[in-house]
Amino acid sequence: MNSNRTGVTNSAGSRRAGLAVANVNDGAAQITTPEHSHRSPASSARNTGWYAGAMVNVARKQATYAEYMALTETSEIKHEYIAGEIVAMAGGTIVHGRLIAELTGLVREALKGRPCVVLPAEVRVRIRAADRATYPDLHVVCTAVEADPDDANAVVNPTVIVEVLSDSTADADRGDKFADYRRLRSLREYVLVSQHERRIDVYTRDGRRWVLDEYRTGERLRLESIGVALAVDDCYTDALGAIVSP
Repeated sequence: MNSNRTGVTNSAGSRRAGLAVANVNDGAAQITTPEHSHRSPASSARNTGWYAGAMVNVARKQATYAEYMALTETSEIKHEYIAGEIVAMAGGTIVHGRLIAELTGLVREALKGRPCVVLPAEVRVRIRAADRATYPDLHVVCTAVEADPDDANAVVNPTVIVEVLSDSTADADRGDKFADYRRLRSLREYVLVSQHERRIDVYTRDGRRWVLDEYRTGERLRLESIGVALAVDDCYTDALGAIVSP
């Protein structure tokens, strides 16, 4: 996931990773950022409020997915949708960007001539069963790209999802986000890439179970669902040299 995202506390005291959360509560709309928070009574807002340039009905407890889509059309930054919460996402580190660029190139090259595409972080994935929409660092779709019936810009059938871990996102990427990703029937493999050491974790679906294989420097990982094998050290080296030292 995009790294350097800051945890934000919502009105219930829970934490979400992101720069800002548009969270609608009983009687008030709250937007929280690392720098400041702002709360305005619903009565003074006449049951509506602006968040990142988009009008949101704050009389309800949660934003709708339609409101989220309206926001994504006008906002200059990306946002996740998590069960009624709209969460802003920060940019990644240089290491994060280099890793994703190298992984994208390696996977794309390995898939040449086959009916699969590698989609970048600009393309969101919707998980209807979990009421979530998010932007994986990269994902692979095979045979045909299927869009959500209500969101033409959201993919619903990734075969492989890759996330680059950061200190602020690792728990979510291994926890609640992974739990939500598992509800995608199409998903066969989930890949987590460390920024701090040469280590790549591959979770593979095996019926109702997910099996973890850990790969480190000197080893080759295999993505069985798309028939791709990659050397770990190649993933951590680009044209400029080592992205992360062995």
